[in-house]
Amino acid sequence: MSKIHAVVLAAGQGTRMKSKLYKVLHPVCGKPMVQHVVDTLGSMQVEDIVVVVGHGADAVRAKLGEGVTYALQEEQLGTAHAVSQAAPFLQDKEGTTFLLYGDVPLLSAQTLSALLTYHEEQQAAATVLTAVLPDPTGYGRIVRNEAGEVLRIVEHKDATEAERAVREINTGIYCYDNRKLWKALAEVKNDNAQGEYYVTDVVGILREAGEKVVAYEAADPDETMGVNDRVQLSEAEAYMRKRIATRHMRNGVTIIDPASTYIEADVVIEPDTIIQPGTILRGRTTIGADCVIGPQADLTDVQVGSGVTISYAVMVEASVEAESTVGPFAYIRPGTQIGRKAKIGDFVELKNAKIGEGSKVPHLSYVGDAEIGDGVNIGCGTITVNYDGAVKHKTTVRDGAFIGCNTNLIAPVTVGQNAYVAAGSTINQDVPDNALAIARERQVNKPDYASRMPRKGKKQS
Repeated sequence: MSKIHAVVLAAGQGTRMKSKLYKVLHPVCGKPMVQHVVDTLGSMQVEDIVVVVGHGADAVRAKLGEGVTYALQEEQLGTAHAVSQAAPFLQDKEGTTFLLYGDVPLLSAQTLSALLTYHEEQQAAATVLTAVLPDPTGYGRIVRNEAGEVLRIVEHKDATEAERAVREINTGIYCYDNRKLWKALAEVKNDNAQGEYYVTDVVGILREAGEKVVAYEAADPDETMGVNDRVQLSEAEAYMRKRIATRHMRNGVTIIDPASTYIEADVVIEPDTIIQPGTILRGRTTIGADCVIGPQADLTDVQVGSGVTISYAVMVEASVEAESTVGPFAYIRPGTQIGRKAKIGDFVELKNAKIGEGSKVPHLSYVGDAEIGDGVNIGCGTITVNYDGAVKHKTTVRDGAFIGCNTNLIAPVTVGQNAYVAAGSTINQDVPDNALAIARERQVNKPDYASRMPRKGKKQS
């Protein structure tokens, strides 16, 4: 196989999106459209990826980073002009070049690999990726000869009645012999009503030069969908959601209701995990085997071990180790690490907290900026008082400690190993190992006090 290169056109502003965000940066399943295209090419080990930028060039560069080469199209003079901006980087190289668009995020590596294989088998100068649509209105038609080679691409407005009856359309995606591409591109003219240089003219130029131009039909036309407005963006999102869910299910994951489940592109889930309805999995979340996630679990950049149960919970930039439970109705904030066989119960909020193996924070507690050892019980209503108005302070509870209900732990403070804190205490000094800390007022009962108090609604004598 020859060396593979790619040009990705991402210079358009996308006015139909009606957005301050440049079109190719609109996300589909959590990732900018152009990032999907670049990642697909990366999975195919394409040697050179040149992204042509224009509108929002700095923003596109910031998103894609340094893994690609950038070419700047300062003026928008048509698709052929955009492609020509990549010439300094590719024109002297041997091999095959893909031409793709940054607003076509659904193309799979399988489809591009099939296109490439067909192109090389045919020893063609250019191969057009086509699609057959039930209604091709508005698309350029593929006109073939009897041998199946492409004679020309005819735009809808210029097509005859016979040509408009053709349902095979040009997707705008191509494979080229690299050197022949740049030679033909130099001959493209702008003698048209728009005064622009169109890359579709390359097909005619190659044919006139006696070169072979063929077409490869995409097995799934939906993959070739371009996104030009918010309606098409939602259609692309729905397609990719289904593709992602299907991939996970074929890999051994049970998704009870894919239609009510949202999983982004980079999420990893191991087999025999069950995803309940209403679950949202975002970013680089990873989930181990034999878990039950949901219902209504919202996880962003969370690492989950095997055998974990999470329900009705929000977790962000956190981790939970094997055989633990989280929820229902828990909020796990960034920096939190939950150890093995831990229990985080209802209406618990954790922030930047390390929870040891087998420890429990069962309900109605806030634990922030804290390190909780192994085998600790945090009683209902416990608060780590971590903020003094200027600085966050750390609370440490060592292995085996027992914190009674309605306790305030005023940081910085340490509760020692196997120590007890009595219910209702406010602790602002360290508690030694094995000690019992009681920090509350002694109860005082005043007999017959109520009879001397005025009561609402009762006539006083």
